[in-house]
Amino acid sequence: MPVAEGLTCPFDSPDAIRSDLLECIVYQGGAQLIRYHSPEWSCVCPFSGLPDFGSFYMTYVPSAHIVELKSLKYYLVSYRNVGIYQELATARLMADLWQLLAPVYLQIDTVYRPRGGIHAHCTQTNGVLPSHLGSLVSVSSAHTGLPVS
Repeated sequence: MPVAEGLTCPFDSPDAIRSDLLECIVYQGGAQLIRYHSPEWSCVCPFSGLPDFGSFYMTYVPSAHIVELKSLKYYLVSYRNVGIYQELATARLMADLWQLLAPVYLQIDTVYRPRGGIHAHCTQTNGVLPSHLGSLVSVSSAHTGLPVS
């Protein structure tokens, strides 16, 4: 890995991510598209130790469980001091939430504030979005500026 010049700030390893905080609730409703957004997302660049600020978006169609929101917030906050590349953070969020929920469909977006003139938007999807819910993703994307899956 390249080494940053000058001062670097200390940070935690990805082992500090608290996926054990995630909890789910039994879901018995019909197929629906659920979307969560946290504008307070942050992690740390492992190159410089500087914070990466941005937003977290989660779009999913539940199967038998939904995520408990307080536990999701605590889980997201556990990334705050973790040194992890943006793309790997998105992949880790996907892996942890997919394992917890086993949903029909899950999309994770992390949208970071520009750094060095570059705006980063990472998206990962898993599962199959039911065709009758596809138009809802389009409506949701119009409000957030996120691409349609």
